[in-house]
Amino acid sequence: MKNVMKKFGINVALIALLVGVAGFSTPSRAETGQVAVVFTKGGFIVGVGGGEGVLTLRGKHYPFTASGMSVGFTIGASTTKLVGRALNLHGPASIEGTYSAIGAGGAVAAGAGGVQLQNANGVILQLSGPKVGAEVSAAVGGVTVRLK
Repeated sequence: MKNVMKKFGINVALIALLVGVAGFSTPSRAETGQVAVVFTKGGFIVGVGGGEGVLTLRGKHYPFTASGMSVGFTIGASTTKLVGRALNLHGPASIEGTYSAIGAGGAVAAGAGGVQLQNANGVILQLSGPKVGAEVSAAVGGVTVRLK
């Protein structure tokens, strides 16, 4: 009987320890939000742009501004209406920061643009949409996003 009690006591202690450890570990709660932004860009060699957008997360809307610049081959001007997803969000404030990407794109009269950007918080913006204007670019650029 002592052996059974001893084994039973050890098993109960082991189960309690495992339940306690599991209770203290919290899984990552990264979320995905919807993003819509209108971005206007223009330049010759150095491109400069800016725009406004909205992050929709958990049914709430968070307006933001976007500004950026690119250095490389850029000629012309364009306006792009981008929509997509913001991945790895840990609340609305994690969308803020400077995003970087290396890409090439172009539009003549009307075309399509797409981009994937990441900030230091690990948030990834996957955006695409129509481009209106006349611009050709192959540039290294960055975009800074700030909540209003």
